Amino acid sequence: MIAYHDAEWGVPVHDDRVLFEFLTLEGAQAGLSWDTVLRKRDRYRELFHEFDPTRVARMTPARIEKLMNDPGIIRNRSKLESTVSNAKAFLAVQREFGSFDAYLWGFVGGKPIVNRPKTMRDVPAESVESATLSKDLKRRGFRFVGPTIMYAFMQAVGMVDDHLPGCDARARTASK
Repeated sequence: MIAYHDAEWGVPVHDDRVLFEFLTLEGAQAGLSWDTVLRKRDRYRELFHEFDPTRVARMTPARIEKLMNDPGIIRNRSKLESTVSNAKAFLAVQREFGSFDAYLWGFVGGKPIVNRPKTMRDVPAESVESATLSKDLKRRGFRFVGPTIMYAFMQAVGMVDDHLPGCDARARTASK
């Protein structure tokens, strides 16, 4: 968790493949710990074609059935099926906006929202922006994208900076 926090969490992401990966993993995490997802991330990458949304969108129900037997991932049928349907919706957003990145970062005006939480209790579970993003994603057919999941996603991909004072990563993410 420390390595993930120090190297990845909160660093602004503008790569569509990486954004799709985080979108998928945040949805898979719903109701579970992030540590559980991180331990399974490499297997997800293998099984979901390095999170290439074009290839994931072509995955069949028979393939999902096989994935249900793989202990290296979270074996929740709804979450697995949503990965495929989200890939299709993701591709539609790319066609409409030129990239998922252009669409996504529009919700925060193109730059990270920098909060100044003093303690973990000051970090919200969701925001107006995550609720707006969630609503729009759902309208476009995405699943497992509720406001709380989207807030965690926005934190993970650097759209929201909630690093606490004194956190070395805060200085690193601010310079990205």
